[in-house]
Amino acid sequence: MAFPYSEGSDYAESLLSAKLLFMESVFSWYAVYTAARAEKKVKERLDQIGIENYLPLRTEYRVWSDRKKKVSVPLISGYIFVHIKEETFVPVLTTPGVVTFLKEKGKAVAIPAEQIERLRFVENQADEPLEISYEDIPAGTLVEVVRGKLAGFQGEMVQIRDKYRIVLRLEKLGCALITVAASCVEKVKNYSKKGYVWGFLFIFVTH
Repeated sequence: MAFPYSEGSDYAESLLSAKLLFMESVFSWYAVYTAARAEKKVKERLDQIGIENYLPLRTEYRVWSDRKKKVSVPLISGYIFVHIKEETFVPVLTTPGVVTFLKEKGKAVAIPAEQIERLRFVENQADEPLEISYEDIPAGTLVEVVRGKLAGFQGEMVQIRDKYRIVLRLEKLGCALITVAASCVEKVKNYSKKGYVWGFLFIFVTH
């Protein structure tokens, strides 16, 4: 399955970008901070009142004395995304379990729709569980995943503590991490700045 924003799909990319731009003129994505361990309850309550939301999850194994169980936990602890108009702020804020919006200079920060779409894509297609990092990572070389379910996905490749990672940055909320084999990655030729407008997402590259 090719990622819709990859090289060679300019027409599809233009159509989707136009659609996202139109939707963002009416609705925007926002990150909402929740009470501790209340992310899933907040999602249920937002669903009940008809507010579109997105709670990215990752898989963990929890060990008890007699068994081991696979569980889904929030990828970004304490946060859920909502897709709303500004006039819907109050119903969100009055939802039990919601604390506040992610803000900058006192104003709720709108998250670009493209970043949400890319995060959804990786969450759905990745073979390995996602993780989250808050490291300050320098710019790297633009590469593209060319094989597997993440084929077409682009990001910066940087070296951190003797390991190579592909980087796409998720604004204000850290970086998601996923493992990809080095044999599945190639350097992007004819690099243009458009590869960097989607936000931060880190992919571990194994050898």
